[in-house]
Amino acid sequence: MALLEIKDLKTYIRQRKGEVRAVDGVSLYIEEGETLGLVGESGCGKTMTGMSIMHLLPPGGYIAGGSIQIAGRELVGMPERELRTVRGNDVAVIFQDPMTSLNPTMSLGNQIAEMVRIHRKVSKKEALDRAAEVLGLVGMPNPKERLKDFPHQLSGGLRQRVMIAMALSCDPKLLIADEPTTALDVTIQLQILELLYSLKQRLRMAVLLITHDMGVIAGRADRVNVMYAGKIVETAPTADLFESMRHPYTEALLASIPRLDQATDVALYSIPGLPPDLSHPPDWCRFQPRCQYATARCREEEPRLEGDTPEHQFACFNPVGRASHLHQAAPVG
Repeated sequence: MALLEIKDLKTYIRQRKGEVRAVDGVSLYIEEGETLGLVGESGCGKTMTGMSIMHLLPPGGYIAGGSIQIAGRELVGMPERELRTVRGNDVAVIFQDPMTSLNPTMSLGNQIAEMVRIHRKVSKKEALDRAAEVLGLVGMPNPKERLKDFPHQLSGGLRQRVMIAMALSCDPKLLIADEPTTALDVTIQLQILELLYSLKQRLRMAVLLITHDMGVIAGRADRVNVMYAGKIVETAPTADLFESMRHPYTEALLASIPRLDQATDVALYSIPGLPPDLSHPPDWCRFQPRCQYATARCREEEPRLEGDTPEHQFACFNPVGRASHLHQAAPVG
């Protein structure tokens, strides 16, 4: 049994002019101790997928269908009181921006200790001791002295370490890392990613790593799910995906990464066009208007997620191969 199993998840957002199908039939799984990368452009639904697991949806958001199971427990339809015991204990999340996620009016120690006391029957002293312990675990200098500090006294990298410490304070089975390095400079990004990787190895914790950056996934995820316009379009072990991507969207994402050997006078590749309007999604391939390989069939029906092996699947009628080099191809007219 997988630690996390999502089947045909549909998360919609009610708006005045209709509903946005932010997540539209997503299925994925994560084994114990595994890191799954969820990659895609901004607005593709990857963060909404992670927040659906936590049941932390924006105003108007609701789960319209599907199943979310943690260690065999169904979360869809679970009462809020029970969900509170799942959050933090079984599943924890690291949000994108630690400055807006931390409470500026509370000390670091009290913020972490509050979470410990909510989920565990311990005294305030024991909770503060646990706060100092997890701050030390994430590499915070002088963790006991830092308990009285406030978020504004820390750099961005240290604030993110506090967020990670808070998420780990109750030993969750699954950690959702939602763009954990977006607001950080390159050097600190590397430190945070290496910290997450080492903690995952040490604690045997499963991780859902949500990012738009294919470089973040390389070498740190066991498998990758590529998401586009509310759907999974390709899934594969990380090495297979980078060596032999099959979906044109995955190829385009990889082509957008700067290369050290690229000439300085050559412009970086960018995917032409815009994603579809998810309040009125098309009945055919959603990537078709931006795809240079599209045929008449792509404009008539939606491809299913399937492939040559159960481990590497893709939703495309005209999959690309090893020899394809999109950065040399002509852009879509």
